[in-house]
Amino acid sequence: MKIVCVGDSLTYGYGVLGAECWVELVKNKLNIPIINKGVNGDTTAGMLSRSYIDVIKNNPTHVIIMGGTNDFIANRSLNMVRDNITELVKESLIYNISPIIGIEMPIDKILAERKWSADSDYDRINSLIEDYKEWILKFSADNNISCIDFHSCFKENLKIKTGKELYIDGLHPTAFGHQLMAECVYDILKP
Repeated sequence: MKIVCVGDSLTYGYGVLGAECWVELVKNKLNIPIINKGVNGDTTAGMLSRSYIDVIKNNPTHVIIMGGTNDFIANRSLNMVRDNITELVKESLIYNISPIIGIEMPIDKILAERKWSADSDYDRINSLIEDYKEWILKFSADNNISCIDFHSCFKENLKIKTGKELYIDGLHPTAFGHQLMAECVYDILKP
């Protein structure tokens, strides 16, 4: 098994040490080659434009595809995000790479307004993320593709943890948040 993880800052590991990023945690625990191709600030269109070089050329057996939140922050439509993810999945399947779609976590509105911008409509963005999650679950089931539901994991943990325990800034996970993400990935990849 060889995995490429393509995505945005949630894949890259923005705000935490490299060794604390979920990609690195999974790589070390499962002792398999994993390449982190997360790019801070990337959108699904950006991921699509670089997928041949970042994913296909690396010849993995699996690709974890995760993006969308930056699209919604930039007022891009859910339809565009769905189309881009669909194309990423199709391309991986053409090259016999098993796609796994990551479902991004919700935004902690209070922290995001303090750390990023109070001008963004985080309620609207979270609503789009929720709709996107439902689409990924259905799309994955209809196409017999695995998905990793980081979204539900964070929502469940927010019932017992504070936002500050899970997010450094309302958007990006803390080291503890990355540990939770790694556990979600183990559940999908374990033999």
